[in-house]
Amino acid sequence: MIKTGLVGQAPFPGFDHINRYWDQEHQTVAAKLLPGDFYVTTGDEMITTVLGSCVSACICDVVCGIGGMNHFMLPETSKSSLNGTAESIVGTALRYGNYAMEHLINTILQHGGKRKNLQVKLFGGGKIIATLGDIGSRNVSFALDYIDTEALRLVSHDLGDIYPRKVNFFPQTGRVRMKKIRDLHNETLLLREKQYSLQIKDMPVESKIELF
Repeated sequence: MIKTGLVGQAPFPGFDHINRYWDQEHQTVAAKLLPGDFYVTTGDEMITTVLGSCVSACICDVVCGIGGMNHFMLPETSKSSLNGTAESIVGTALRYGNYAMEHLINTILQHGGKRKNLQVKLFGGGKIIATLGDIGSRNVSFALDYIDTEALRLVSHDLGDIYPRKVNFFPQTGRVRMKKIRDLHNETLLLREKQYSLQIKDMPVESKIELF
């Protein structure tokens, strides 16, 4: 939700549900992502998230000054599993890495980005919850394989390990500030990932925008 008086340009259509606020530390508008979210902007703002076993791709075209970030928990699914409708679309499908990546890239290109200019940075995939098995490592393998298959330019990454990460991404410049959270003093992230993994386990995949 956009707070009254928030400085900066309005978000692109379709991103009104993303929580945007004024970040005092960085003195900029920030868009906060939760699992299953993605966000694209040409504005001088920051995109931020906290990752456990999830992975985020920070992708930008620094020539055009556009970029975005996603946040996904499961590696991939097949198009045939998306309800089987002709206009299969994405809503909860964004929990899967392949759809999260496709929609992030497509939205950047739709708003002026050029595929040849795209730079990718990957973060996350930590094993912070033993009972979630190898989801983190599966997410890491998927993300690296996807970048290789799509011949995208991976300029940096920080993946795996056992620590949660806080990621702050500045799409206009491609700059990322990433911090490993070595002392997790509360259970918020752990509970969020457990609840999210249970919530999406048997949830049918729905759609709000056409797949490309």
